[in-house]
Amino acid sequence: MTSSVRDMCSPYSRDRGSCARIATIPCSFLIATLLFLAASSLHATIISGVVTGGSALTAGGMFVKLTPPLSNPFGPPDSVGNDTFQSPNLFGFDEDQNIVIPSPLIADVGLSPIPTGSVVASHYIFFDPGPSQRVIGTVDFDSDVLAILTSTRNLASADFLANTGVNYLNPGQRGLEPGDSVTISGTRQILFNTLASSPGDYVRVLTAFSPAAATPEPASVVLLTSALAALAILLHRRRRKSARV
Repeated sequence: MTSSVRDMCSPYSRDRGSCARIATIPCSFLIATLLFLAASSLHATIISGVVTGGSALTAGGMFVKLTPPLSNPFGPPDSVGNDTFQSPNLFGFDEDQNIVIPSPLIADVGLSPIPTGSVVASHYIFFDPGPSQRVIGTVDFDSDVLAILTSTRNLASADFLANTGVNYLNPGQRGLEPGDSVTISGTRQILFNTLASSPGDYVRVLTAFSPAAATPEPASVVLLTSALAALAILLHRRRRKSARV
């Protein structure tokens, strides 16, 4: 039990009513809270990025890390894939993390096929300018880059890795054109070099097991500990009540 909860429920505490109120909280609510806290403890695995060249750099473009739901200025809310950003920036956001691949997954760059049973973290990187522009830039991750999916077919076959609530628009137009490239430029880095207009260029990067996504943030640990303490108090009181009946 944390000190705050222990003190609150002490016989000498002036706020023993708070402890009583905890005991009236439905068990299902506390369990739902614990599940929410566990899910929210996952955090970003794209570490950083930078635009280093192309007309996008001249236009003031930079790398921008997004967090779903996406605040896109154009198109349907929380969407990507069909002129929904119209910006010289290079964007990226994390999709599902530390997922076991159920069957061999074909990639365009790097390891292919990715074997069944592999654990991967998925990330969506894209360039969606207004007028036609070229962007050159790098994106860094917290774990080794395994593969990059750049073709329409392979992106579609891996959409089960999204699991973000984002609306992926115009899937038939995804995929790079001749002359565009996204390559593995370092153990944990990719190099994005494409010329894009409408509807933009979109790729999916698969990295190895992400330690960042598996590690709870300090604040989440405190909240989860408090929730566990409250649940323990509730169960203890209910057992005592049942024993008296």
